Amino acid sequence: MKNYFDLSGQVAIVTGCSAGLGVQMAKALANQGASIVAVARRQEKIEAVAAEIKAEFGVETYAIRCDITDTANVDAMVDEVLAKFGRIDIVINNAGTGAVAPAEDITDEQFNNEMNIDLFGSFRVARSVAKKAMIPANYGRIINIASMYGLVGNKICGSAPYHAAKGGVVNLTRALASEWGKYGITVNSICPGYFYTDLTRETLDSDFFQTNAKTMIPEERYGHEGELDAAAIFLASPAASYVTGVNLAVDGGYTAM
Repeated sequence: MKNYFDLSGQVAIVTGCSAGLGVQMAKALANQGASIVAVARRQEKIEAVAAEIKAEFGVETYAIRCDITDTANVDAMVDEVLAKFGRIDIVINNAGTGAVAPAEDITDEQFNNEMNIDLFGSFRVARSVAKKAMIPANYGRIINIASMYGLVGNKICGSAPYHAAKGGVVNLTRALASEWGKYGITVNSICPGYFYTDLTRETLDSDFFQTNAKTMIPEERYGHEGELDAAAIFLASPAASYVTGVNLAVDGGYTAM
């Protein structure tokens, strides 16, 4: 029997792996046998996550502090992973931020910060990993975490810089897929809708957001823990070798309407 989604022996970097969706996706890849490199800015958080994943799934883990807005820092992180593991097969570009305010009140600093982290940060990591590891190996799986708000606008929660940055991630995904396909590298994005995490639970359970879900989402609810896992495992797997440049919405149908 063939296990299409076996990731044993593969090494996966997950950025923004200190909490929330990053940790969930890291655990999903670990469940399939991948070694996990947890990357974020808070060393104590990623060390705890790495220890938890190792204990739960028995895979090798490693924690590296990295600021994805610093090119030298990103290059050093990639070098450190290669020195330890000798390979990088999978990257999930999950690190991000979100400025919330009416568009007319957004400052230059907020807009620049969003672009620098969500868009340029994803590019920095992809560029470094591709150049140092994936192009030489003629293999790679890059998964950019965009957003359903990279595909559509919204009127309930002003976040123009986030929309712009995630929209950039969507087309960056297509651009990198086009350039790197000849090297055996696939580049795809996942565009999540609203998901329950420790940071969003109270907001999503409010009367306003519960009403919004029933109006705006065909499944009439928000995403639960684990409902991104299958998308991440699929796009990270060797079996998805002919899937590239795709932006996969995991949003309960929000962008279908």
